[in-house]
Amino acid sequence: MKKFSILFSLFFFSLIFAQEAEKFPLHKYKIATLSDSLSETSGLTFLKDRLYTFNDGGNPNEFYEISPETGKIIKKFQTNFDNKDWEAITNDGEELYIGDFGNNAGKRKDLSVYQINTNDLENYKKIEFEYKDQTDFSPPYLNHDFDAEAMIFLNGNIHIFTKKWASKEVSHYIVNPLTKEKQTVEKIETYPTGFVVTDAAYYQKKLYVVGYTREAEVFMMIFDENENGHFFGKEAKKYKLGSALTVGQVEGIAVNSKGIYISNENFSKYFFKVKQNLYFIPFENLK
Repeated sequence: MKKFSILFSLFFFSLIFAQEAEKFPLHKYKIATLSDSLSETSGLTFLKDRLYTFNDGGNPNEFYEISPETGKIIKKFQTNFDNKDWEAITNDGEELYIGDFGNNAGKRKDLSVYQINTNDLENYKKIEFEYKDQTDFSPPYLNHDFDAEAMIFLNGNIHIFTKKWASKEVSHYIVNPLTKEKQTVEKIETYPTGFVVTDAAYYQKKLYVVGYTREAEVFMMIFDENENGHFFGKEAKKYKLGSALTVGQVEGIAVNSKGIYISNENFSKYFFKVKQNLYFIPFENLK
């Protein structure tokens, strides 16, 4: 009976938050094709009005400042830590945080976030963590709930949002950047997005996330922050941005006073090919 109650509650929760996505053709908002040096760009963040990005795992351990207007590389930064699978970037207003927690196979036990200052690349801090609710480290590839590609910095903490392949949801975890030992982090909240989340941004009490489905549908959702610093307590605004076959595999989002910046990595499927691009959506264009 208890199991039935839990299943019914989850089903009812999904019905409450199920909503139609508003169509919003992202391809109309392309402003630049990024350099081939950024063919696997995997995140965006604004720090002091400067836009930063990087390439994900298997690429050099470098990050870049790019122009928000043209997408051109302004400066390259070489780090002293490995890019095992960098997947997210954020900042606290002074320093950058790079998330090395990509986990497609679900087997990693070395999840971490690196804190680094653009003016002192030799000195950095490694912040290690693990998920309290992960007990199985041998799940089927791309069929588990312990991957992550999105994070923000808020109220002195790093907030990580998971890429849940199995359930097509997103869960919220908090990592304390001041803790020196490895942390075990607990799930705070979960939301049934219907797609895997690949990046997040925070601006003026709103959480912005982007991602896609296995059917190549690309989405953006906007959540309102509540009084507890959580985001998943009520229905969010959902936009269908198009197909990865036309706008690419969306992997980055950053927001400032002007609007929303979205990036995709180079995407090739069958005879469809999409270069790595930068898009910009002015706030006034969103309903």
